[in-house]
Amino acid sequence: MSGHSKFANIKHKKEKNDAAKGKIFTVIGREIAVAVKEGGADPANNSKLRDVIAKAKANNMPNDTIERGIKKAAGDANAVNYENVTYEGYGPNGVAIIVDALTDNKNRTAANVRSAFTKGGGNVGTPGCVSYSFDKKGQIIIDKEECDMDPDELMMVALDAGAEDFSEEEDSFEVLTDPDEFSAVREALEAAGIPMASAEVTMIPQTWVELTDEEAIKKMNRILDLLDADDDVQATYHNWDE
Repeated sequence: MSGHSKFANIKHKKEKNDAAKGKIFTVIGREIAVAVKEGGADPANNSKLRDVIAKAKANNMPNDTIERGIKKAAGDANAVNYENVTYEGYGPNGVAIIVDALTDNKNRTAANVRSAFTKGGGNVGTPGCVSYSFDKKGQIIIDKEECDMDPDELMMVALDAGAEDFSEEEDSFEVLTDPDEFSAVREALEAAGIPMASAEVTMIPQTWVELTDEEAIKKMNRILDLLDADDDVQATYHNWDE
C-alpha cells in the first residue's frame, strides 16, 4: 500500500462528522430512502439496505431513527425521488475530485457544486475526466485497537469471504473488495465479530498529488468544506495527499 494512514483519514472524517451530525444523518437518511425504493424495506432481502444500516450504526445513528427512515421510505408513496448524480473536476494544481450526490433538483446541485469548485480556484470538468484515475472498490477499515484477532487469521477470514486484498497499516487493517463482493465480505466480517471502523464502496486514487503551497492548500480545503456543507453531496473523493 501507499503508506497512507487510511484510519487517520477516517478518524478525521469522523471528528468532522461528530461536529455536524445533522449532515451525516441526512446523507445516510437519503441512502436509506434510495435503498428501500430499489430493493424493499426488509433488510433480510435487501443487501444494499443492510450495508446502509451498518454504515448508520458505525456513525452512531440511533436505531429508532434508522427504523423511522425505513418506514417512511416504504410507506410514503409521495416520498421525494432522489437521483444519483456524479460530478468530476479539478482542484488546485490539478487535484482530481469526484463528487457523488443524491438530489431531487439537479439544477440546484449542479450550481452548488460548480460554485464550490469555483470558490476554491478549481473547475468542474466533463464526465470521465478524472474517474479513470480512480479504482472503485469496497473498502473496510479495522482499527487495531478494537480488534484483538491475529492478523493472519483476520486476513484469512477476509480472503475466504472473497476480499481481493488485505494490508496492514500502522494503526489499522485495510480490506479491499470488488464492489459486487463488498456486501458478502462485510457480512462475513460482521458474523465473525470483527469491529469495523468504516465499511463502504469508495473511489481509491491510483496516484496522489501533493500540495506544498499554502494558498493551494487553503483553496483545496475551501472546496472540500463547501461540498461537505451541501446536503445533496453524499461523498467527495480526491487524490490530494493530505
